[in-house]
Amino acid sequence: MIKLKPFAKQLGEEFKEDRATGLAAEQAYYYMLALFPMLILLLSILPYLSIEPQKALDFMESVMPSETTNIFRDNIIKIVTERNGGLLTFGILGTLWSASNGMNAFIHSMNIAFNVDETRSFIKVRLLSIVLTLGLILAFVAALLLPVFGNVILDVIKNVVPIPESMQILITVLRWLVAIVIIAIVLAVMYRYAPNERFPFKQVIPGAITATVLWQLISLGFSFYVSHFGNYSSTYGSLGGVIVLMLWLYLTGLVLVIGGEINGIIYRRSITATTRTSRKAPPITT
Repeated sequence: MIKLKPFAKQLGEEFKEDRATGLAAEQAYYYMLALFPMLILLLSILPYLSIEPQKALDFMESVMPSETTNIFRDNIIKIVTERNGGLLTFGILGTLWSASNGMNAFIHSMNIAFNVDETRSFIKVRLLSIVLTLGLILAFVAALLLPVFGNVILDVIKNVVPIPESMQILITVLRWLVAIVIIAIVLAVMYRYAPNERFPFKQVIPGAITATVLWQLISLGFSFYVSHFGNYSSTYGSLGGVIVLMLWLYLTGLVLVIGGEINGIIYRRSITATTRTSRKAPPITT
């Protein structure tokens, strides 16, 4: 059983020793470069799904601060309503390359969190980052489709089988929970394979769950703060949305580092416990 106070103290020490804020800033920079081609890819798929532009905007506002969404508003409406196969192809190529740079920063952060050196070849790390990027994109697609198509699916079910109002509320809650669970699973896979170390999958689940919950809370809290208290546009003008976006990406990177540090502590404690057990084991006599 993990004691919270000593664990929190050790987490704070690792946080300071590994320069977690610097790692978060590094990730935010690469995520910023990867965000635009990723959005091009995701939004280029939407015209083929016949999704209303306003629903896409509503979803973006649910996961991003409103001022950040305003940066992409015109592009979202244009991309959602106009099919462009060439843009989709460019989005795939641009996303895989640019976002893999962001994933490389994540891999570097996880190696530091687990106190391991990177000994894998450049090609292996790049391929790994591309595969993890694809998984992350699938998670975002799932998080997009479930909320957007949830009402459509619910209407289809209601036409076949009468559903009580209480059950409709439960289904609405479940579709968001499923999207969050998918994101947590993808983060667990990222935490499992990003570090240059082999360890049981169960040791990355606590960090993945923590990162998912913190990311949801920080996104909601930061969006509320920006909407009600932080008027960046009046101070920075048109750059306000970009500054809000960078701050949100920085907090996202910080949450991912926290999840990695939690997993790293659990991993090192398991090694220590195993070592102590082996030392206490009596010698085998014949």
